[in-house]
Amino acid sequence: MATFTFELVSPERVLFSGAVDAVVLPATEGDMTVLAGHAPMMTSLKTGFLVVTDTPGNGKRILIRGGFADVSQTGLTVLAERALPAEELTQEILDQEILQAEMQYDATNDLTMKHTAEAAVAQLREAKAALNY
Repeated sequence: MATFTFELVSPERVLFSGAVDAVVLPATEGDMTVLAGHAPMMTSLKTGFLVVTDTPGNGKRILIRGGFADVSQTGLTVLAERALPAEELTQEILDQEILQAEMQYDATNDLTMKHTAEAAVAQLREAKAALNY
């Protein structure tokens, strides 16, 4: 399978940089898979799991909260507002993330911002439920 260069950056650190087979993105328009040779594009990201496949049958899950993805001829770059690898997630961290999203919901009267915050709360609760299994 052909590979391409992928880089995932959050304000705190570079979470991934290297060759990959595929990346599944939680795009605002819906989940999408980027493979080698993907058409150039840019999209915004919502709260959800980004899945990196760097070897066949081996996917690494990273919870992201917003950001942008830039697919170019040279590869894929994701600038995440917040990113946490699944192995670093705990119930306490997810509770804090849910609280922050609920506070964003309460702090605005803008309907678009409320909808975005509400969707983030739902995604984070799903991630928390999945962590229990």
